[in-house]
Amino acid sequence: MEIKDLKPAEGSTKNRKRVGRGAGSGTGKTAGRGLNGQKSRAGGGKGAGFEGGQTPLARRLPKLPGFRNINRVEYIPVNVGRLEEKFEAGEIVCGETLVEKGIIKHADALVKVLGDGEITKALTVKVEKVSASAQAKIEAAGGKVEEPC
Repeated sequence: MEIKDLKPAEGSTKNRKRVGRGAGSGTGKTAGRGLNGQKSRAGGGKGAGFEGGQTPLARRLPKLPGFRNINRVEYIPVNVGRLEEKFEAGEIVCGETLVEKGIIKHADALVKVLGDGEITKALTVKVEKVSASAQAKIEAAGGKVEEPC
C-alpha cells in the first residue's frame, strides 16, 4: 500500500452545499436566507455580543480588574538574618553596600529592613525604613539605626 492508495472511509465525507446556484439546486434564489431583512444581506447580522441595543456586558464591566494606586511606594524587603550573613561587625548598611553584597540590584532603590532572623553583629543601618522588631534586634546586638545615607 502507498500513500496514493489511501482514501477516506466510505460515507465519511460529503460535498459542500453550493447555495445560490439556480432554482433546480433547491437552494437557489434566496440561497437559504429566507426573504428580506438584515440577515439576508451580505455582511448582515449583528456582531458577537450584541444585546438588542442594550449596552453589551463587555462595555458595562470595568476595563481592568482591581485598582492600581499610582502613588504607591514600593520597598525592597531585607531581613536582619540576611544582614547577619553578608555583613561584618561595624559595617554600615546602606544602598551602596547592599548592592556590593548582592542583596539588591540598584543603590537608589527604597529598602525596608524587616525583623525575620537573628542578628549578633553591631551594624549601622542607614536605609529608608526599618520595622520596629528589626530596630529592636539591631539595637540589642549593639548596632544603631540612622537616617538614610
